[in-house]
Amino acid sequence: MMYLKNKIFTMKTRIYILVQVVMFCGLVSFAQQTPAPKQIQAVTIMNATAHIGNGEVIENSIIMFENGKISFIGDATTVKIEAKGEIINAAGKHVYPGIIAPNSTLGLVEIGAVRQTNDDGEIGGVIPHVRGLIAYNSESQVVESMRPNGVLIGQITPRDGVVAGTSSIVQFDAWNWEDAVIKEDDGIHLNWPNSVTRGRWWMGEDPGYKANDKYKERIATIEQVFKTAKAYLAGSRSEKDLQFEAMAGLFDKSQKLYVNVSGEREILDAIAFKKEYDVDMVVIGGYDAHKVADQLKANNIPVLLKRVHTTPQRDDEDYDLPYKLAKMLVDKGVLVALQNAGQMERANARNLPFQAGQTMSTGLTAEQALMLITSNPAKILGIDDRLGTLEKGKDATLFISEGNALDMRTNQLTRAFIEGRDISLETHQTTLAKRYSDKYEGQKKEK
Repeated sequence: MMYLKNKIFTMKTRIYILVQVVMFCGLVSFAQQTPAPKQIQAVTIMNATAHIGNGEVIENSIIMFENGKISFIGDATTVKIEAKGEIINAAGKHVYPGIIAPNSTLGLVEIGAVRQTNDDGEIGGVIPHVRGLIAYNSESQVVESMRPNGVLIGQITPRDGVVAGTSSIVQFDAWNWEDAVIKEDDGIHLNWPNSVTRGRWWMGEDPGYKANDKYKERIATIEQVFKTAKAYLAGSRSEKDLQFEAMAGLFDKSQKLYVNVSGEREILDAIAFKKEYDVDMVVIGGYDAHKVADQLKANNIPVLLKRVHTTPQRDDEDYDLPYKLAKMLVDKGVLVALQNAGQMERANARNLPFQAGQTMSTGLTAEQALMLITSNPAKILGIDDRLGTLEKGKDATLFISEGNALDMRTNQLTRAFIEGRDISLETHQTTLAKRYSDKYEGQKKEK
């Protein structure tokens, strides 16, 4: 009997290994496109509608970039300038700044169901020294699939733990993480506790909500971490503590504290925490942020809003509340951007432009909606000196679309550039699409 059990176990193990090998080979069989070389000649885009990203639009534009930077942008009907280098006639098309995906695990997980490809968390509760950047896989096929929709930049963020680790900002066409990095170690991410819990129905508990008895205790734990870090950093630091060394940027304001928090009470407690420890804070999620918008505005706290394409959390809320949260906060003067954390977040990150488009249904203009994924996240992440808008001196990270980039029916990219480099828009998905399109076209001709 024991022999039979061991044999069955051995067979299962072999099958498991075989499945892993097959899946790995499947990944390798579709290699990522080779990163584009450095820009060597000027590029001039003529006659397109340019969406600057700050609310302005130039209907008939001329955009010129050299050495990876925008050297000129203006109205072609009023400004006379000699075109340089490659001339792209984009009449009838639209030019946009590269879309930014904040608070993302892109490049940290390739296949969610395969544990060996998951690198978005580390063991431990307080791990600010864990850096998402060094685990970033620039060869990820999921990352590559962002580019055909215009998503060209992301904030790569670890997830696990109370203090989850340090994020960095990258561009999505690189040989490795060193090539990809735009801003290294931009901030530390904190998972704020919930003041309520739900009963575990699978253990016979009432599935309803109840007060979390450990809420204050968990906040006290976070406060103790920050108090100890401040005391350590104010001392001699002769014996290095990697955890507290990693937090130094929070107190000298070179880094931001990104707080995952959604409830009204929790946001107010987080605001009080910001005041106590004098840190630059960004709220991530912020489902109830509209209820405390005045306090967020008064304390200069921006919000990376919960995914737009979702359903209300409570039975008594408007069905379209997730759609209109952005406008409610914008109307209150809060700096808002969109992020995509949640179920299947990596694959869904390519839909950020369409989530922005959804906010137009509840009152934002097209250009205000565009700001939620371009200039606003650039400001929040501290990269607006380089990215987020089409302006002279900024990185030539932009794309040309056949139509409105916020509409999935018309956002058909013809060209895209990262730092002036003409990047590929091919992916394993476009390869498969062409393969089967050719197959069925061939069958039609045979008939």
